[in-house]
Amino acid sequence: MVKVREDHPIREDGTVDLDLWLLNLQQQADITDLAQIRQACELAKACEERAHAVNEDDIWSKTSLGSYRTGLDMASILAELQQDSLTLIAAILYRAVRENKLGLKQVSDQFGAEVAQLIDGVLQMAAIGTRKNPRFEEAVLGTGTNQVDNVRKMLVAMIDDVRVALIKIAERTCAIRGVKTGTRRKRYLVAREVFDIYAPLAHRLGIGHIKWELEDLSFRYLKPNDYKDIATLLDEKRLDRQDFINTVVAKLKTDLGAVNIDGQVMGRAKHIYSIWRKMQRKNIEFSQVYDVRAVRILVPEARDCYTALGIVHGLWRNIPHEFDDYIASPKPNGYRSLHTAVIGPEGKVLEIQIRTQAMHDEAELGVCAHHLYKGTDLNSRSSSYEDKIAWLRQVLEWHDDLGQSEAFGDMLRGDVTQDRVYVFTPEGHVLDLPHGATALDFAYRVHTEIGHRCRGAKVNGRIIPLTRALKTGDQVEIMTANEERPRRDWLNTNLGYVTTSRARAKIAHWFKEQARDQNAEAGRHIVEREFKRLALNIREINLEQIARELNYRQVDEMFAGLGAGDLRQSQIINAAQRQVEVEHVDEQLDLALPAISRSKVSGGGSIRIRGVGSLLTKMATCCKPVPGDQIVGYITQGRGVSVHREDCSNALALRQHERERMIEVDWGEEGEATYPVDIFIEAYDRSGLLRDIMMELANSSLNVLAANTLTDRNSNVARLTITVEISRLELLGRIMDKINQIPNVIDVHRQRSGSA
Repeated sequence: MVKVREDHPIREDGTVDLDLWLLNLQQQADITDLAQIRQACELAKACEERAHAVNEDDIWSKTSLGSYRTGLDMASILAELQQDSLTLIAAILYRAVRENKLGLKQVSDQFGAEVAQLIDGVLQMAAIGTRKNPRFEEAVLGTGTNQVDNVRKMLVAMIDDVRVALIKIAERTCAIRGVKTGTRRKRYLVAREVFDIYAPLAHRLGIGHIKWELEDLSFRYLKPNDYKDIATLLDEKRLDRQDFINTVVAKLKTDLGAVNIDGQVMGRAKHIYSIWRKMQRKNIEFSQVYDVRAVRILVPEARDCYTALGIVHGLWRNIPHEFDDYIASPKPNGYRSLHTAVIGPEGKVLEIQIRTQAMHDEAELGVCAHHLYKGTDLNSRSSSYEDKIAWLRQVLEWHDDLGQSEAFGDMLRGDVTQDRVYVFTPEGHVLDLPHGATALDFAYRVHTEIGHRCRGAKVNGRIIPLTRALKTGDQVEIMTANEERPRRDWLNTNLGYVTTSRARAKIAHWFKEQARDQNAEAGRHIVEREFKRLALNIREINLEQIARELNYRQVDEMFAGLGAGDLRQSQIINAAQRQVEVEHVDEQLDLALPAISRSKVSGGGSIRIRGVGSLLTKMATCCKPVPGDQIVGYITQGRGVSVHREDCSNALALRQHERERMIEVDWGEEGEATYPVDIFIEAYDRSGLLRDIMMELANSSLNVLAANTLTDRNSNVARLTITVEISRLELLGRIMDKINQIPNVIDVHRQRSGSA
């Protein structure tokens, strides 16, 4: 049945008697600071009066209870749920903040950061109802199961504090109670939202009495004829049914007292939506709904439940197949109770539920959570979503155990890993994407053609880079060109344009459809450019061998595969590195040893020297070779073997003048943990350029050994040489790609000996 809102204590002048209201509130919940709640009430009232004085056409003053009265209503609902003082204060002030009558900073200054955080969390959840697109309401509040489920999951993903969910549910409860004075369309839209989103959310949190109220009020506006028919049938039988229930209650109380069970017996109202749903599900008439006449028995102990059941079955004959023992075998959500249906007095069917007071509190106040009980596909649930729901229920249980302890706030802020993000399309549809997905992933998720034509993206009205990860609640708009032309850079995993296999496959397929010669030419260009950046001489690399290793018959086929997206650039680079190494050069040694100054003994260190005994080796500081480079050794006087890159200008000069001291060296079985490499960066100078570059290096966990920067004031071009420790060429290519994405950067490459 629809619950009638309990009015606030009103004085003769029409204002709320705040003293009496606070007294009633204190009787409902354990409030530690009544003065602070009074202060919040007075602030909310003052904000509304001030706003109304400025704008006498204030819509909230004329079409609803106003932010002040709504806040009191919300606090009363939350007091029934035994919430703490901070939650009640946040509820009282929420509407004032949402309607821009009060700022979050003032709330934080006056009542603390925690109250402000609670209000801010509810404001984020309210994003569902505040999108500006005119088709948003119809899109989100439609009947599509996937859309509704996505919105529910998106809401849960936003919640880092269970109290945020409870405040929002209380606010929507006030909204559905007060919408009876609104237009027919307004009633329908609010009812649709509450029925599809917030009643199930209350259901999943196990807040039974609020869930029933939200469902009945929503049903009243969504299906007014069906609601009226059932309400009329119930009303016609109300007096007879009440006399019948009174007789049953009196008999049960007498018989329970006879066996010394101090139990409560009460008539249980059957909710109109529940009756209608059962009629639809079982395809039966109203007269066949057994639990229209229902009684609930509450007893002190679990063993008393079975004693009471014996009394019931001794008084009246039970109906076969209408008995369920959810105490011995609880439902998957933990719900416990005995359910039975009997042929009661006058031959009328009667449903009886028997449970302890503790079981009843769990079912009504938010620990039971019926969401695994009716209409849920156990195989289709997202584990992280259910984990967070379970966490929300558990926090409610902790609240009962811990009361107002300081540790409770830390528990509320505990994190639950989310494996999906939920974002809005411009039309208001909700799409789910993997965690870390970008705007380009979103574009391909909407439609392949949108992805191919993508040229940029806006998130919440602001242009963002296509590589930026999306967050739950973002509204994403893709900016498109007239023609389909994906960029080959999108397939470069180092750049981070796409993270989903779907988007990558769509891009690769588009390039595969292009002419083979075009793909081959593009692939060759990619390889040549990358080899040049890494200071590798492509003429010294056996491309035919790499093609065979990667299962291509010819080099052009390998290039075509790269250009079409079937092959990744990193695969060719890794193959090239393996080609010039002996073996295991990517294997890392003890990082505690300083690779830049360490020497190794031949045969057992990072360098293997052919045809000689043990000699000390060191890396030449002029060219700084790394595993994968082709190298040559130079026998110094008293300092062992100096190892140079073969194309090092110093090494070339030594070959001409001291050829007899040049020896062949190879990378040994053990590679140095890291090797110093010079990266040359050219960029238009700006404030924060060096900071951004260093931040990118730090994010990649690279150690910076040296940095030198010089800016040409005439051209405003900065040239930076940064020495970093690198373990392999693939990592070097990846970090250069990331630096190249920094605004104002013109060029990034590995610096050759004696040049930039």
